Amino acid sequence: MGATSAARRWPVVTLLFLAVLINYVDRGNLSIAAVPLMEDFGLAPVSMGTLLSAFFWTYAALQIPMGWVVDRYDLRWTYAGALLIWSFASAAVGLATSFAQIFALRLLLGAGEAMAYPASLTYIRRNFPEDKRGLPTAVFLSGVMVGPAVGAFLAGALLEVTGWRQLFIYTGLGGCLWLIPWLILVPSGRPRSVAAESEKVGRRRTAWRRLLRHPTFWGITSGMFCYSYYWYFCLTWIPSYLVLEYDLSFLKMGTYTALPLLGMAMVSLLSGRVADRMIARGGRAIPVRRNFVCTGFVLGGSGLALLVAPTAEAALVVLFCSLVGLGVTSANFWALTQALAPRSVVGRVVGYQNTISNIAGLCAPILTGYLVGGQGSFRTAIWIAGLCPFLAALAYGLLIRENVREAF
Repeated sequence: MGATSAARRWPVVTLLFLAVLINYVDRGNLSIAAVPLMEDFGLAPVSMGTLLSAFFWTYAALQIPMGWVVDRYDLRWTYAGALLIWSFASAAVGLATSFAQIFALRLLLGAGEAMAYPASLTYIRRNFPEDKRGLPTAVFLSGVMVGPAVGAFLAGALLEVTGWRQLFIYTGLGGCLWLIPWLILVPSGRPRSVAAESEKVGRRRTAWRRLLRHPTFWGITSGMFCYSYYWYFCLTWIPSYLVLEYDLSFLKMGTYTALPLLGMAMVSLLSGRVADRMIARGGRAIPVRRNFVCTGFVLGGSGLALLVAPTAEAALVVLFCSLVGLGVTSANFWALTQALAPRSVVGRVVGYQNTISNIAGLCAPILTGYLVGGQGSFRTAIWIAGLCPFLAALAYGLLIRENVREAF
């Protein structure tokens, strides 16, 4: 991706937001349509959990390779190609006639969507200074929350009037419209600053053995896994939980899923901006962002209160408080990664971190499906997921260090 003029930086950030919004709508459709799809194909919860996890198999496996691509090649066409792949894979689910076909298409969807995080966060790292990265990162990441919110509401409405097949076809093909402004606004080629830095460092290899001994590496790894387990539990099974536990209609389920995610997006934007201001006024980037991250994790752990929510309305309040709490974390979480990683390898570092995230994404739906199918209840699944944000707070609070660059 070439260097972008100051006038075009924010329009491109807007496109990155829209791309990840489309990304999360397409990956989330299966969660929203899980109950009618299980009925049509006669699937047990454990089989549905396998389908929900299939996306993460290829998505996780390709994060580091995509980070390598981001660090070396022009993304104008590669990102466009990736979006085409995932859009057609998503739309084709609407034509599937078997479990095996849906499983294969979800694998292809994960492969296409693997480009999004490394490309977007590397673009922000290259085009914005440290004290101005929180807001563009928050804008991009708000798509991670607005996408599932829009997808939940839109999918709930479409399920009421058209059925699950049309849901996949309409949303999958509609995302292709994004390609028009992307190809107009995004320049070709690598940024000069990155090319110059690559010449300076030559082919020096990262000291991975030293990195593996660094506490920050293990803080990022364990914190990312725990954070993502809870996040993907919410994205993949909460819609079905609301339908099965409280007998909500599809439209109401979509609304109850969307509202907490929209609140999370707004808080993410605010917390990213506040952290930027604190850093601009003299705060050290890593401690400032780490404090936001740990606070958000602790607030996100309020999701455990689902265990005692007696009504759908009470569950909505719990989900709102929990996901809004995670909004304090989200933008600063990824901006912290950008601060920790040297510029020449940021794509690969983001790729590694997102690999861990999606290994958790693979585990959460499968384990939840197994527990719900075996016990006929979400209780144990909620206990496991709800404890994860607290474990992530401990990992980031105790292990993240400011001298991690010495390991690169």
